Amino acid sequence: MLPLRDENPSQSFPGMTILLIGANIAVFLYEFSLSSRGLENFILSYGAIPAAVLTGARVSPGHSPIPALTLLTSMFLHGGFMHLAGNMLYLWIFGDNIEDRMGPVRFLAFYLSCGVAAALIQILVRPDSTAPLVGASGAIAGILGAYALLYPAARVQTLIFLFIFVRIIELPALVLLGVWFLMQLLAAPARDEAGVAFFAHIGGFLTGMLLLAVFLRRRQRA
Repeated sequence: MLPLRDENPSQSFPGMTILLIGANIAVFLYEFSLSSRGLENFILSYGAIPAAVLTGARVSPGHSPIPALTLLTSMFLHGGFMHLAGNMLYLWIFGDNIEDRMGPVRFLAFYLSCGVAAALIQILVRPDSTAPLVGASGAIAGILGAYALLYPAARVQTLIFLFIFVRIIELPALVLLGVWFLMQLLAAPARDEAGVAFFAHIGGFLTGMLLLAVFLRRRQRA
């Protein structure tokens, strides 16, 4: 299933969402300009390496001298075009409504908090790993968790693949995001083989649900 757009217009201009998308694209374009060796060093320097974050030690000569900072920098790196495109699609579809409810500054704080929490959860699951974590998936998963709580009935145009049949249908956000979350749970045991930080997705989604009330504008809290 691939979401295409939601039928849930926001009431304000999603400036911070656009800035975050622009920042991710800008960093990816810089990655694309690097040589293979340069890209490897860049990822090792700014990706979140679990073993380094937990011990504070540099695991390679090019790694960040302050590993804890990579919890922030890693969420602006991506492993390829499809990785970036998928994340930015979800951020564009669901981020504007959450920003609308929080305001741009609270939304940024929420986004970064979910991203850091997601990375920490993945790190705690694989504390001895020396493979760098990269991507905005954990932060965006937090947005999905918040969206599922705030707009469960919002309609989302979704591209469905059923073997050789392809259709676009409208699904309630709760159904789409619920299936997405279930897929992360089912895929998590295969994390080593898949090379995807599924526990970061799960952790980010749950963190978004838990932190939602903290970051909503006061006048809109229940």
